[in-house]
Amino acid sequence: MRATEASVAVLLGALAAALLSIAVYAAMGARRDADAQRRGSRFLMGTGDFLAHWFFWAVAPVEHLALRLGVTPDAFNFAGLLFGFLAGVAIAAGHLALGGWAIILGGICDILDGRVARVRQVSSAYGAFIDSTLDRFFEVFIFLGFVVELRGFALGPLLAGAAITGSLLVSYTRARGESVGVLCREGLMQRAERLVLVFAACLFDHPVAAAFGWRPGTLALWILGVIAAGTFTTAAHRTLWIASRLREVK
Repeated sequence: MRATEASVAVLLGALAAALLSIAVYAAMGARRDADAQRRGSRFLMGTGDFLAHWFFWAVAPVEHLALRLGVTPDAFNFAGLLFGFLAGVAIAAGHLALGGWAIILGGICDILDGRVARVRQVSSAYGAFIDSTLDRFFEVFIFLGFVVELRGFALGPLLAGAAITGSLLVSYTRARGESVGVLCREGLMQRAERLVLVFAACLFDHPVAAAFGWRPGTLALWILGVIAAGTFTTAAHRTLWIASRLREVK
């Protein structure tokens, strides 16, 4: 019980800090991030763009420090991979809150590797390949952790496996489309949305279970179900969208 209370206290403190930061960002004019706008970055199909630009603003001090210290994009890439592995291990061991914080740190690394590369003008095909590939490893580690953590639920491993599969299909359809000359960023359940959902599952599962008397893992199970359904829907939508564009070319 004490561990749960401590987890809730940390969570409430983090939420309070985030809300205060959002208020400061809004009071300062909520300036949109130039790099994100150039790249066409969107969150929740545009409805969550305010939060996305706030997050870029919030991590900007870390970006500036990394540039001063000479931290390379590769360092962020492999640090993100390490955080993904640690998140998977923590989740599998039942330490969901620790897994959630590792996920957010890995997500920050994923943002910073590209931003640092673009500021230093060292973006390359190598960097794009490493970044995209390690992102897939990152997610697989997390979902494999849920396969173990949710093994006590009848549908737990199935939903975790479906979330893995759907996430890879979303990435594959985009990559395959780009390989035949069609860029597709359509769909709701993209990587940013998936990471936010698994982060929420990790941080809120145990507090919510304690509050409502649920079995630990119940909220995570539902969220993985949402991810699985959303990713398969997104992958199917992208498949049809890209196929229709290719037919038009003919």
